[in-house]
Amino acid sequence: MKDTILYGDCRDTLPAFIDKARCCITSPPYYGLRNYGDEDNQIGQEQTPEEYIQEMVKVFRLVRDCLTDDGTLWLNIGDSYYNYRPGKGQALVQQTVSNSKQDLPDKCARRGNKLKGYKEKDLIGIPWMLAFALRADGWYLRQDIIWSKGNPMPESVRDRCTKSHEYLFLLSKSQNYYFDVDTIKEQSRRKRSVWNVNVKPNRQAHFATYPPELITPCILAGSEENDIVLDPFMGSGTTAMVSRALGRYYIGCELHEEYNNLIQERVPVNILSTISPTG
Repeated sequence: MKDTILYGDCRDTLPAFIDKARCCITSPPYYGLRNYGDEDNQIGQEQTPEEYIQEMVKVFRLVRDCLTDDGTLWLNIGDSYYNYRPGKGQALVQQTVSNSKQDLPDKCARRGNKLKGYKEKDLIGIPWMLAFALRADGWYLRQDIIWSKGNPMPESVRDRCTKSHEYLFLLSKSQNYYFDVDTIKEQSRRKRSVWNVNVKPNRQAHFATYPPELITPCILAGSEENDIVLDPFMGSGTTAMVSRALGRYYIGCELHEEYNNLIQERVPVNILSTISPTG
């Protein structure tokens, strides 16, 4: 099943994978950020942060089953603020170049629900909530990497700094795992945990995508040539594109089959295989 995409909810399609991946590199839908359509039970649209974390743990439990024993998970996840606005659903900060209902949803649990334990303007702490939950579920939490953005999205807030970073967590399936430190050395020094990578908006995709430069070190350190790299939230196919460029194979899941044309523009058609979850 190398170079394969399964279309459908990853919670349903991940168990179909037979080949084991050496590493997983992914960025799941962030909590309460956008609405991807009419699908029920969308990840990211849960009623509370805690419910979101529970669903994420379920997903990455399935991912763990798809990894080799020495496999790793590289998880890019952003945070969000609690800002209760009854009857309103718009995200507080526009994250992409799109003006669609996807990025400005009419309903958004993060703003429309009165949540116990959160105060107006609280930073929710989603990345660390998820990291600790995955650790409790059996993953080894090895490192928090800071993705420092030199060109962050502007924010109009006047009572805090503009956010210019996200987290990239390194987790492993086992205590001893594959990590090739020499492939990502920088000027005879070990690569450090703050990665300076500019955002590169993808106007064709109309949703946030991480830049290839961000995940290139993850693939180099977390796998060898001809290994398989897994992405359960493929989106526009950046993980697949970089994996193939570095001599790896990919397997992935994607909820929206309409992204197929976009992925094919980034991944050569002759290596693209699609399987419907019912086929």
